Amino acid sequence: MKKAFITLPLVACMVVFTACKRDKENQTNAKEAETVSQMSSESIKYKINADQSTINWKGSKPTGEHTGTIAIESGVVTIKGGMIESGNFLIDMNSINVTDLKAGEGKENLEAHLKGTAEGKEDHFFNVQEHPTAYFEVTSSQEKEGKTILSGNLTIKGIKKNISFPVSVKNDAESITLTSESFTIDRTQWNVNYGSKSIFDDLGDKFVNDEIELVVSVKGSKS
Repeated sequence: MKKAFITLPLVACMVVFTACKRDKENQTNAKEAETVSQMSSESIKYKINADQSTINWKGSKPTGEHTGTIAIESGVVTIKGGMIESGNFLIDMNSINVTDLKAGEGKENLEAHLKGTAEGKEDHFFNVQEHPTAYFEVTSSQEKEGKTILSGNLTIKGIKKNISFPVSVKNDAESITLTSESFTIDRTQWNVNYGSKSIFDDLGDKFVNDEIELVVSVKGSKS
């Protein structure tokens, strides 16, 4: 299986976003990929439950906003001393779903555009035929100002960048729940450039905002 992961989509993914750029409390600043954290013998390992895990996305342009989901296909998370030690998430980019539109109201067309399955629009956004998955790999977690900050390498369209975002984690001997706060990524850092004013000069008000707002929700069982 090809990897391109949010793991936590990821992927990911994702897609359209806020009409004018505005400051976000949890706006990420993607950096160069870092060394992935490894599982130790003292850690507790949880296998991700795909049917209970998802990524919610939101994006906008001057004419409105759209919301949707992306499925997390598989993954693992390990805990040591109450903190996330390691983990990875495989994101199914073919699962990109638009939730604010109904069938017959443009839902299918927008999903096809985002996936790149519409003829002539293959690489406008995520080009799922060439990049069917996204991938997220944990590099570290730390307490900062009363919050747990999770960092990891996010791979979309074959481009790997390190991002950080706040999460809450609840775990016991049998299960784990990991939920992120809402955070944003700049899609152009993963070569998702369609309609970006930071890339193209002649768009006027016909642009799509660079930021994608994401919320990651993961549940797993001890393996």
